[in-house]
Amino acid sequence: MTSRAVETKSPLVLCSVTDHVATITLNNPEKRNAMSGDMTEALADLLLTMELDSDVRVLVLTGAGGAFCAGGDITSMGGALAGDGEPDTDAMIRRLRHAQEVVALRLYNLGKPTIAALPGAAAGAGMSLALACDLRVCAESGFLLPAFGAIGLSGDFGGSWLLSQLAGPSRAKEIYFTNRRIVAAEALALGLANRVVADTDLEHEALKLAREIASFAPMALRYMKENHNRARTADLRTSMEMEADRMIRTLLSADHIEGARAFLEKRKPEFKGR
Repeated sequence: MTSRAVETKSPLVLCSVTDHVATITLNNPEKRNAMSGDMTEALADLLLTMELDSDVRVLVLTGAGGAFCAGGDITSMGGALAGDGEPDTDAMIRRLRHAQEVVALRLYNLGKPTIAALPGAAAGAGMSLALACDLRVCAESGFLLPAFGAIGLSGDFGGSWLLSQLAGPSRAKEIYFTNRRIVAAEALALGLANRVVADTDLEHEALKLAREIASFAPMALRYMKENHNRARTADLRTSMEMEADRMIRTLLSADHIEGARAFLEKRKPEFKGR
């Protein structure tokens, strides 16, 4: 097992890489890992770094201190979006759009599988971040909560689109309108969680799943994710056209040759990402 720490722009976000799995930890437990401007900037920078790191094949996103992320830090959110000056609606909209794109959209489009490990609350924009990941492993104490309605807000970071895609538009609207807490068991039933595990097993189970996925060929994983993301918005013909393109590219890859050889030799393949 090889492990290394990754330097980040802020102690509010921690990162380590072990056996091709990057673990990013939101680290502001006193505020249940609420997202400040510094945290958002550090997370955005780190996601880009992980995208470009060829050693990283799977990313796990989690939170410290028993929470995943409580959403935006309401004590500083307005000031951060206003640039600590007088409120300017258009400028605030531009700043929020930028933050959404470099965090939630970057996470959703990351060319590597992503897993959200939820030890507790994933609320507001934190719920959006969890839904932007490809998979979610939820501790029994974990839950999803829109939270926006309780403080007179409408929602951001793609939560409405992501929840509608996963749970259906009618169910997504009901959850947002009523600000209903989705506990782990219901999240599993609704398809919002892939697995529910004991609180004490969360880290182990999330990393176990991540390592299992990381054992496969990186190019194939990247194209699988791309294909499934595209399928949400493209028609069947377009999806099949791009599947053919990606299938042939993987067919001609060194990793496919290694995989086929390993299959015939009845051994575990050693994929190199080529």
